[in-house]
Amino acid sequence: MRRCYLFVVLLVLACASHANTERTKDDLNQVQEQLKNTNKTFKEQQALLDKTEKNLKKADLAIAESSKKLKQLKFDVELNLTEQATLKDKIKSLEIDKKNQQSALAAQLRSAFMTGNHDYGKLLLSQDQVQNVERTLNYYQYLNNARIKELEKLKTTLIELENSRQLLAQNQTQLEELLTTQQQQQEKLVVAKKEQKANYQSLKSTLQKTQSQLVYLKQNEQVLKQTLEQLNQELIESEVKLIGLQKQKGKLDWPSHGKLAHRFGQKKHGSLRWKGVLMNGKEGAPVKTIADGQVLFADWLKGFGWVIVIDHGKGFMSLYGHSQALLKEVGDKVRAGEQIALVGQSGGQSNPSLYFEIRHKGRAVNPIKWCRRI
Repeated sequence: MRRCYLFVVLLVLACASHANTERTKDDLNQVQEQLKNTNKTFKEQQALLDKTEKNLKKADLAIAESSKKLKQLKFDVELNLTEQATLKDKIKSLEIDKKNQQSALAAQLRSAFMTGNHDYGKLLLSQDQVQNVERTLNYYQYLNNARIKELEKLKTTLIELENSRQLLAQNQTQLEELLTTQQQQQEKLVVAKKEQKANYQSLKSTLQKTQSQLVYLKQNEQVLKQTLEQLNQELIESEVKLIGLQKQKGKLDWPSHGKLAHRFGQKKHGSLRWKGVLMNGKEGAPVKTIADGQVLFADWLKGFGWVIVIDHGKGFMSLYGHSQALLKEVGDKVRAGEQIALVGQSGGQSNPSLYFEIRHKGRAVNPIKWCRRI
């Protein structure tokens, strides 16, 4: 804007030698009006930029909420499938019991038929000895009791079998409802993604029109620097006893799987350089902490989207940005390799990725020297 102003002023001065004073004043007034209009346009575009960033944050919030619900629904569906398998095994077992009991009852009936067709009256009028009559009566009593017992067992089995079938049908209905809900959540997630990409394109266009991309990135850098300085001061004042990362240099696992799109120290824009690494990833992939620590910061940060910062003690911190959703909150203690976030494209990223930094006493260090070779 300043170069444009100087160019126009010089042009006006050059023309002044061939024009009268009034014409020069008119040209100067035009230049001032043009500068005034340009300044007004810049403010309008800056307001649009702020509005776009607010919409981008809303989209990131929607994606984070949908992702958490989707993850919980998948867990519920898997649990329901396990319960269904258990019920099916139980029904199979009951069917086998039913067949065995029916076979035993049939055998008893055949045995009773083969003993003869006489009834109690005929038996009492017969000329057999009293001992034989008593023995036969005892046999009939035993046989009848056995039949009653088998019938009761069969009745109980049939009731239990019917209850299991009803429970299985109920669980199947619940599973269908869960799957429907899951599908709806997925659709919401897709819509949220489209909104995020649309907002990002609008943001990109606004930045190009105002030619302030470098200024925007410097502002982001300054915001992050101030935030980390504040966190470092809080770290110094805290009494969290952690062992740091010094003994694990070169042995740390990377927080996610993916190729490095940008490395530490590479040029970013103008004089700006990358303070960490940018890793390509898969949407929704797990982000894991590199070492034991405590969550020091977990919130949305301009230019970096959803960010989580872990305090590892002795001045060491690790930062994870552009997340789809954060799974931990400030104050939570985490173990090495524990999942803390999901890979995403929050903060204006066009592709799913993870921004990763390691800092020691507020100074960024090269993660490649601290993590295992990829």
